[in-house]
Amino acid sequence: MQLNHYNSNFEKRTFPITLVCHNVTNAPNIGSLFRVADAFGVEKIILCGQNITLGRKMAKTSRATEKFVPFEIKDSAPEVVTTLKDAGYLIISIEITNKSVPIHNFKFSKTQPIAFVIGDENFGVSDEILNQSDAIIHIEMFGQNSSMNVVQATNIMLYEVTKQII
Repeated sequence: MQLNHYNSNFEKRTFPITLVCHNVTNAPNIGSLFRVADAFGVEKIILCGQNITLGRKMAKTSRATEKFVPFEIKDSAPEVVTTLKDAGYLIISIEITNKSVPIHNFKFSKTQPIAFVIGDENFGVSDEILNQSDAIIHIEMFGQNSSMNVVQATNIMLYEVTKQII
């Protein structure tokens, strides 16, 4: 028998993980980020940028998870990163750079809270934030493309981190 929301026995947990979404403005992407954040027990989403809207398209994709995952909307991602860093968070950007480490080789802390920075759908994480980061990780890919959708990358990253810290 297939299980559903009412008869599955998943343990509800919240992990010390915050998603900092730097200029992620596409409503379906934002909705999907809420949904995956709920699924992986993320403690908070901080949406950063000028054109963030949480309208009908976002709500349709999120399937009401924006009601369960705490979130904030801020103008400046670099300011948010500085604040989180000062509060003791490990700042990890998800980006492919000449200094990034493959996600499967990175050992996530079981004790220090983590802030994952995910970048603009078109331009990725800014150099300013990459320079603020304690670590930069990437997902190894084997096709012709060198990037993937921000939500898909976040799914993979949250799966790996929760697998390691459980």
